[in-house]
Amino acid sequence: MNIKIEGKPVFAHVIVELDPGETIVAESDAMSSMAADLDMKAALNGGFFGGLARKFFGKESMFINYFSNPTNQPLTIHLTQPTPGDIEIKELNGESYCLQQGAYIASEPGVKLGLRWAGLGSFIGGEGLFKLVVSGTGRVIFGAYGGIIEREINGEYIVDSGHLVGYGPNMKLKPQLAGGIFSSIFGGEGFVTRVEGNGKIYMQTRNLAGLASWINRHLR
Repeated sequence: MNIKIEGKPVFAHVIVELDPGETIVAESDAMSSMAADLDMKAALNGGFFGGLARKFFGKESMFINYFSNPTNQPLTIHLTQPTPGDIEIKELNGESYCLQQGAYIASEPGVKLGLRWAGLGSFIGGEGLFKLVVSGTGRVIFGAYGGIIEREINGEYIVDSGHLVGYGPNMKLKPQLAGGIFSSIFGGEGFVTRVEGNGKIYMQTRNLAGLASWINRHLR
């Protein structure tokens, strides 16, 4: 399977070339175009209750699609995300990784999707009550609104609310005010997220909540 990203970083999209017999798993709305000979099968992710939980708590679609190549020649499928922005690929080798709600686009069949309780701290910090956890073996394709920044942290790092895309499962997220009470309220920063631990994190350069706020101000 050959996976290539084009259009980075503003309008990134994914081109997947499937060899005969290969399959790619994708969100229900991720396919933008594909070869006519590809087979597509929709399935609940994790059964009925697992699909419901993923939809209502993880902000992902209830169904996932399996695109398979039944022919004897390579076939291509194009995948994308709803918002304009960057896309990255992370390879798992038996480990787990946490993604923000809505970031998952597609993965190889050896990758499992699940939800975990993220805690009230994550909710206060703007990252949601639940986190999407990808685990197993294979490549995971995920996206973000805006560009994606990678950073290795060793100890602590501050990320503005709504900008954290991915982080290791052993990392801790702690919400806090950006500064003092006066500075946080009148400086416009409010809450930020303190990430504690060791490993790589992914951040997005834009925030959908910030876009919504900007639009609302100009519609009044």
